[in-house]
Amino acid sequence: MAHLINFNEKTDKSSFMSVKEKAWHGLGQIIDRYPTSSEAIQHAGLDYIVEKRPLFTYDTAHHLGEGSDDIIIPEIEVPNFFATVRADTEQVLGVVGRDYEVVQNREAFSFFDAIVGGGEGILYETAGALGNGERVFITAKLPDYIRVGVKDWIEQYLFLTTTHDGLGSITAAFTPIRIVCNNTLNAAMNHHSGAIKIRHTASATERLKQAHTLMGISRSLGGEMEGLFNQWAKVRITDAEVKKLIQIAMAPNKEVLENLAEGKLDLLSTHYTNIVDNAYEYALGDQTQQMDTTAGTLFGAYNAVTGYFQNVRSFKSDEAKFKSIMDGTAKLRGQTAFNLCRDFALQGGEALIYN
Repeated sequence: MAHLINFNEKTDKSSFMSVKEKAWHGLGQIIDRYPTSSEAIQHAGLDYIVEKRPLFTYDTAHHLGEGSDDIIIPEIEVPNFFATVRADTEQVLGVVGRDYEVVQNREAFSFFDAIVGGGEGILYETAGALGNGERVFITAKLPDYIRVGVKDWIEQYLFLTTTHDGLGSITAAFTPIRIVCNNTLNAAMNHHSGAIKIRHTASATERLKQAHTLMGISRSLGGEMEGLFNQWAKVRITDAEVKKLIQIAMAPNKEVLENLAEGKLDLLSTHYTNIVDNAYEYALGDQTQQMDTTAGTLFGAYNAVTGYFQNVRSFKSDEAKFKSIMDGTAKLRGQTAFNLCRDFALQGGEALIYN
C-alpha cells in the first residue's frame, strides 16, 4: 500500500483519525469535532501496548537419544538485544538494545499534552500509525497566526512523532503552514531549530522539561517569522535572481554549484534541471504566487522552493512526502532557501553566489 497507514485486521479499521477533512487517501476515521489527546488515541486506533521481549535463536537440531526419532532444537538467548512487539497483534516492530526504553503511545501523547500545556485554543487535528504501528504521530494547531500582509495568513502547528522500532527518537517540532497553498514552511532562525529530539532512554521528567522548552521555541519563532516574512514581502527580486536562488537551493552537492559557476550547464543532470525548471515555473505561474506578498518578492522566492516540494513534486508515497518535508530533503532545501533569502535581504544579489 502506497499510503502505509497501519490497517488493524482485528478491528477492520485503518489507524488514522482526522478532523472534518479527509487525508491520507481518505482512510481512517473522520470526526466532526476536535478531540482530546485521549480521544485522538482511541479514534486513531493507537491504544495498544508495545512490549520489549528477549530475542532467541536456535542451536543445531539433534536427536534426543539412540533409537529415538524425536529431535530437539535448543533455544539460545541473544544477549543485550530485544524485540519490540505490539501486544494486540503480536507483530514484531523492531530490534532494540538493552538500554532502550519503550514509550507507550499514551505516554507519548501525554508528553504532547505537556507541550501544549492544555492551552486554550489548541486543536488536535490528526493522529495515526504507519507500517505495523512502529511509528505514530499527532498534530495540533496553535491558536495564533503568522500574518504576512493583509490576506496571507500562516497557521502554526506542533507535531509529534515517536517510533517503536529503535530507529528514531521522540521528535516534537514547530512548523508553520501557509493557508493559501497548504505550504509547510520549515525554517530555523538564529540558534533555534524549531524541534527537539529525545532518546527513548530519557526520563519522564527530562522529557517534560524539554516539552515546555519547545512551546517557548514555537512562540519565539512565530513572532520572529512574522516580522521576517513581512520584511521579505517588501523586498523585490528579479525573475533571473529567483531562478538563481532556486538553482542554488536545489543543488544536491558542491559539484553542481561548481558547474553552474563555470557555466558548464551540459554537465548538469536532467533530473536536477527538471527540478529547477518546475520550481521556477511554480514561482512565476502558480496562482498562490500572484499575491501582493509573493509576486516578485523575496517571500515569494522562498515559497517557490518550499511550495515545490509541497505542491509540485511527486513522491512515491504520502509517508515519503511526509518524511521529506518534516525531516528530509525538502526540509534541507527549504532551509537553504531560507538562508539565501535572509542573506539576500541584507546584501541583494551579491548573496546569490555559486559556492
